[in-house]
Amino acid sequence: MNNHENYRCAVLFDYPERIPVTFHVNPAVWNAYDQNELCDLLESHPLLFPDFQRPKLPFVPEYSLNACAAKPYVDPWQCVWTTDCDGITGVVNTHPLADWANFAGYVMPDPNETDGTYPLALAEKHRYVEACHQCGGLATLGLPHGHTWLRLQDIRGYEDSVCDLFVEDPNIIRLLGMIEEFNTRVVENLLSLKPDVMCFAEDLGMQHGPMLSPELFRRYIKPVYRRMMRKSLDQGCMIHMHSDGDIKLLVDDLLESGVQVINLQDTVNGVEWIAEKLAQKVCIELDVDRQNVTVFGSPKDIDALIRREVSLLGNRRGGLMLVYGFYPGTPLRNAAAVMDAMERYSAYFC
Repeated sequence: MNNHENYRCAVLFDYPERIPVTFHVNPAVWNAYDQNELCDLLESHPLLFPDFQRPKLPFVPEYSLNACAAKPYVDPWQCVWTTDCDGITGVVNTHPLADWANFAGYVMPDPNETDGTYPLALAEKHRYVEACHQCGGLATLGLPHGHTWLRLQDIRGYEDSVCDLFVEDPNIIRLLGMIEEFNTRVVENLLSLKPDVMCFAEDLGMQHGPMLSPELFRRYIKPVYRRMMRKSLDQGCMIHMHSDGDIKLLVDDLLESGVQVINLQDTVNGVEWIAEKLAQKVCIELDVDRQNVTVFGSPKDIDALIRREVSLLGNRRGGLMLVYGFYPGTPLRNAAAVMDAMERYSAYFC
């Protein structure tokens, strides 16, 4: 069973050989650690990095357009992104519709040319999907991170967006409709390539509770999600949803919208709550802690955390995946401990 077959079995509760595990190395990491040590670490974990080839050093990674320090990025919606660290996605600090007076001349980007954040590059995505299918792999496409709710606040500003939704300002309703129309056309373009998995990544939570009240989410954002996801489900795509933050109050709405794989943070939402609410009901892609244990704990603490999570959430039938994001500030020995534990416990139920 290859990794793609294993992923499908995990999502469909069809007895995968292993718990699928993913370890993301943020590009900023290459500037924060000794590159030889980092390469040694990646080479020593072939389960996580089966295709890793040691690059010529010093290695300069490619940064996304909105993750370049000292180089503000104006996206197709005219939002201005800035970051202080190469490789770390920036934040929008200039909102094109902070003043509704600017709405009169505001134009939706071309969904045949861009996904709203980056160039769409449909021809390149088509080659990727064909290559996946030729080797028996799963082709994964999706909207960019922050496609609807975050896009709304990037354009208008967070506080103004919340207040406008609360008072049902006609302008915010019109803007949300414009965003949905754009995203729907991007989804249709992506579906024409016949992917296997469609991703809808969007942070909805804060450290405690969601950014938007459940009532406002259900009134305005959930219907947009349902309509977009329905198009993908009708074509037979598996639906993957990522959200950082505390989303306990929104999980039912996300599942009702069509989500089949839910990527959520472990300690922010509570592993016990996740086990009680979601285990064996939907495929959980558990985002392993990046705030406390893996940053400030010991390798022994990290091993205990991941073993406990697998014990609470795992099942021989499937329904569990693990993902970890490695960022500057995490000790290299702790990153190694996460890798060790992910590889070790990926076979916990085999």
